[in-house]
Amino acid sequence: MEDAGIIELLFRRSERAIGELERKYGAGCRRIAGNILGDFRDIEECVNDTYLGVWSSIPPKKPDPLQAYIYRIARNLAVKRLRRNTAQKRRTQYDAALDELEECMSGSASLEDQLSARELSGLLDSFLDSLSDSDRYLFVRRYWYSDPVEDLAKESHATPNSLYVRLHRIREKLRKYLISEGIEI
Repeated sequence: MEDAGIIELLFRRSERAIGELERKYGAGCRRIAGNILGDFRDIEECVNDTYLGVWSSIPPKKPDPLQAYIYRIARNLAVKRLRRNTAQKRRTQYDAALDELEECMSGSASLEDQLSARELSGLLDSFLDSLSDSDRYLFVRRYWYSDPVEDLAKESHATPNSLYVRLHRIREKLRKYLISEGIEI
């Protein structure tokens, strides 16, 4: 079923919409939640909460594209659950991805102290626009969806080591870009 049809079912409050969401986006939601959480029960609960979030927000919202909307909800719920589950423990795939980014974005003052979330989002969008399609894809898959480097290496027919090097170079570009925009690193 096309996204417009699923949204129409949600507007009509038809329970069939949940089944269609599961059929079309369930695997992607599980992958995203799994990259962050790792625990099957937490993943399933996160996916179910994602469907509830979509059900609760449509209507009045009419997202376009639906896929990005659903995946963002799944990611945000997974991050929230991870924070609740781990409190001070940091040993997940998600934390590993954040640790990699931290090297190019940490400084004496926190980024939040220097920029509003909107300004940071704008800078990241501009940075992503400056990357090649393949580097942008790799960056988003690793640092937004928290995909393991090993999985990305298999997908791109590269070695994990070569992808670690490539990701390091992208992070270095980000660090230099932020410095050029006046952000103290």
